[in-house]
This record gives sequence, structure tokens and C-alpha cells, in this order.
Amino acid sequence: MATPIKVGLAGFGNVGSGTYSILKRNHSLITQRAGAPITVKRVAVRNVDRVRKLVDEDVAVSSDWHDLVMDPEINVVVEAIGGIEPARSLILATIDAGKHVVTANKALLAEHGNEIFKAAEEKGVNVALEAAVAGSIPIVKALREGLAANRVSSIAGIINGTCNFILSTMRDTGRSFDDVLAEAQRLGYAEADPTFDIEGIDSAHKLVLLSSIAFGVPVNMDKVHIEGISRLEAKDIKFAEELGYRVKLLGITKYTDYGIELRVHPALVPMRRLLANVEGAMNAVVVKGDAAESSLYYGKGAGSEPTGSAVVADLIDIARTADANVSERPKMPTTQHNPGAKDFADFGDTVCSYYLRIPVDDRPGVLADLARIIADNNISIESLIQREAPQKEDSTEVILMTHSTIESLMQRAIRTMQQLKSVRGPIVVLRKEELQ
Repeated sequence: MATPIKVGLAGFGNVGSGTYSILKRNHSLITQRAGAPITVKRVAVRNVDRVRKLVDEDVAVSSDWHDLVMDPEINVVVEAIGGIEPARSLILATIDAGKHVVTANKALLAEHGNEIFKAAEEKGVNVALEAAVAGSIPIVKALREGLAANRVSSIAGIINGTCNFILSTMRDTGRSFDDVLAEAQRLGYAEADPTFDIEGIDSAHKLVLLSSIAFGVPVNMDKVHIEGISRLEAKDIKFAEELGYRVKLLGITKYTDYGIELRVHPALVPMRRLLANVEGAMNAVVVKGDAAESSLYYGKGAGSEPTGSAVVADLIDIARTADANVSERPKMPTTQHNPGAKDFADFGDTVCSYYLRIPVDDRPGVLADLARIIADNNISIESLIQREAPQKEDSTEVILMTHSTIESLMQRAIRTMQQLKSVRGPIVVLRKEELQ
């Protein structure tokens, strides 16, 4: 039998309690699959009295995470604290002590992953992060193992359930963003401060980890173009539906001729695509490889036991390879560009097609002015719809759909159109992703 795994568990919130529950409930099954027993020996939490009632008597509970690092019997620490500190200090101390780490902390890894992964490489231990990206979906394992024979060209995912719930509800009900966000908070899908979710930051954290694993580049939040959903209006979701698209907040990374794209933004996805039909708080990731072509991974992206499931899967992997040489263990995201890997792309070089909603005066010549500016920037119009002006009003809206063009050209055209006296307000811009 392989070396038994004694776990030190830091934090007993959603992720920590879910991990503990799964390990206890499925102990015999997990032992069989791991080839060794995996048990929680010690828990470090702020509220010791509360947690001591929730764990078995043989589990030590203390308020100091240093106890996990110093305990000689513990060989794996699960970091389920969240945030940057003290999680970063805990993980680095654990690595320095020669112990493996399992974490669901995507924000920490996105900001300080290169430091953490380098320290782990030097110590010959593993930092397992399946739970940090898309909850129960085994997307990290899929990229490392199931698709290991493929040269991955793109990853596009709905990797924030809060935003997907909001967008799905706005489409179904026609209600405003603010109204649906308030409902999401009441239902527990959104935090009291939802900024990280609705402004795309949470998705960006996950995206840089996926990109690092897929393309062999360091994690780099500075290279991600990030747009959230807080400025989306219900009318644009409705117009998209009429045109055969659904609006989803996507995290997208692509290996292109002009570099590795990293971008998070609302996008129009054709209804015929599986990704367009992912509803509610669910997550889904589409990976395109040269051999496997397109494959989709779907499941719950958050929650106590869905995320705990991913944590335990990492613990099982560590148990299976605990006695193996370092070279035989699963590879972590790289801390430096691999030979031959491209640099990160400039967002202005991105190539895609666009949806524009332009509020304009309802008078002759306006369409001609818009079309001229589009043509002057070498952009081709796919379709154009002018909404009928409401009775007794002198304004209307033009909906433009373009063929593929370069982002910088599109932005230049938008700036020029915005200066027209006939344009009555901000131009709404959404990108289309065909996901072919």
C-alpha cells in the first residue's frame, strides 16, 4: 500500500467542510481508489469551538495554521482559507517544510502563482489546483492528461456561475441587471460585494491558470483584457436572441499567429452551440485541440461539495504519486515561457466580429454616415437593422453586425462614429464568438 495521507485542513467554510464531509463519507471508496487511506488529522480555523463540534474527536482543532506545517505526521496541507494572506504565507511555509499543497484559491494563484510554483519545483513537492478552476469540472486533469496528445489552440469557458445566472435570468425575464443581481444575492449566488464576479475578475483568475497549463506560459494577470457584465442592458440580450445568439460572459485564451490571447468579456454565442445553452449557475469549458477537435466539459463551478470533490480528487492523485520520483508527478503550471511558446498578444490585435447598438437621430443620411466610417476602417458589415422609432420620437437605434476584423480598427471606427452629431449616446459593443 502507498504512503497514507495525513491531511492538515486550513479553513472550514464551504470548501473545507465539503472536503471533510466527502473524505469521511466515502472513506473506504477513496482508500481503494487512492491505494492508501486519506484522513484529516488536524484543522486550523478561527472559530475553534464551532468546528470542534463538527469533526471527529481524533481530529485536532486549533486556531494557528502553523500547527499544520509543524506537525510531522501531516504530509499534505489543504488551503481552504481564500484570499491572499495568510493563505500565501501558509502555502509557502508548507512547501518549505516539504509538504504537498492542495488549494482552491484561484485569486492567490493568479496573483502569486509563479512564486508558489517555483518554490514547489525547488522543493520537489506538488501544488494541486483542480478546485481552483470551475469547481467540480475536471478541466485541469483533462488538459494535463486526457488531451495531453493535443496541441491546444483555444479554450473558451463560462467559468463564473454568478454571471451566468444573472445573464440567463435577464434573458428569461427581461429584467434589468441591478434587479437580477439583487435576486442573485438573495439566493446566495452572489456575494454581498459582487465586484470580483460581475466585473470579470474571478473569470480572469481562472483563465490565466488554464492558459498557463495549456500553453506553457507563466500566469500573468496583467495581460488579460477584462470586461464585466455590470453595464449590460436587457435590450441587448433581447436583440441578441432575435439575431440567433445568447450573451455569455466568456473567458477566452487562444494560441494565435500574433500571440496568446487572454480576454474576459460578454460575448454573443450562436444558439446552436452547446455553450450557449448552459443555463443558471452552471459552468462549461470548450477546449479545441488539433487531434480531439472540440470537447466540452460541464458541471457545477462552485459550492461546498462540488469544489470539495475537486480537492479530494487532487488528494487522491497525490496519494497515488507520493512515493514516485518528482519527474513522475503531475506537472504544475510553468513559471517561465517554454521554448517556442509565443508571447502574450496585444488586445488590439484580437480578431473577431462585432455587435454594435448605436442610438441615433431618426433622419435621412445617418445610415450612410455610419456605413462610410465602417468602410473607411476596412470593416465589412454582415447585417444592419434600424429599429423603428417610437411614435412621436425623433430617435432610433441601429443594430450593426460585422464580419471579422481587428479590434484596433473596430475601436477606431467606434470612436469616430461616437463623434457624429447624429449619435445620441454611448455605442454598445459586444464581440461575437462562433466557437467553431
